[in-house]
Amino acid sequence: MREYIVWQMYENRVDWFVLEAGRYVLAIADDRSIIRSQVFPGLWLSVNGLREGNRSEIFAVLQSGLATAEHQAFVERLNRES
Repeated sequence: MREYIVWQMYENRVDWFVLEAGRYVLAIADDRSIIRSQVFPGLWLSVNGLREGNRSEIFAVLQSGLATAEHQAFVERLNRES
């Protein structure tokens, strides 16, 4: 497992961990509170949207990530490898 997410519901906190040099480090959200997967290009998570239960924000951020050229290249690479 190269990444994992912990959603601590009682604390209303989301932690996304990334494996780097054999240990997990906390991924930092950008200034818009978005974390971007390093393993799956285009997988973006709106931390504030998740914490606030704002499904439309979660979906909009995810759709933005899936629309990137980086994600399209990732999908094409997966298709070639399968």
